Amino acid sequence: MSSRSRDAVDFGAVREKLVQAEDVLAGNAAGEDRARILEERAAAVARTREEAQVGGMPVLAFKIAGERYAVEVGSVFQVVDATGLTPLPATPPWVLGAILARTRVVPVLDLRALLGLEGGGISDLSKVVVLEDAGELFGVAVEDLEGRIDLEREKLASSSDGPFAWIAPDRLAVLDIPRLGAPMARGN
Repeated sequence: MSSRSRDAVDFGAVREKLVQAEDVLAGNAAGEDRARILEERAAAVARTREEAQVGGMPVLAFKIAGERYAVEVGSVFQVVDATGLTPLPATPPWVLGAILARTRVVPVLDLRALLGLEGGGISDLSKVVVLEDAGELFGVAVEDLEGRIDLEREKLASSSDGPFAWIAPDRLAVLDIPRLGAPMARGN
């Protein structure tokens, strides 16, 4: 007896599974299954939102000059590639240039200059995080974008030093957006 006859394929079972898969993809899942799946998904989404609201502060984390910083997600307007950054002549050293964000021209700040950090030129920067403060937009150029992180509020230490609102136990500094935009408002 050859190995082929011993490992015979049950084409009837395969066809039945294909028909079930086609029904699911077409949205024709059995009513009970579909309702159960939708209820499970809704419950999972609700749990995630509740967990984030109860004790967490959602932030967007990034790196500048090898240091980790973050901004609250609610202040983020958009994240764009730094390749569109256009240098502006006759600007303070902490203004890198301008970038287009959703049809608006936005000034981009160099946090390295504002925070007194060492750093290279524009080529080291990969993204621009566009922030909104009191209806005004400005961007901060970053070297590396880590992504969204939920910080536990009770573990954060408040900061009155510099443009920082909070410091996390792992030394992640959460920037205070109004204080960060203050040099632009003063025209310094």
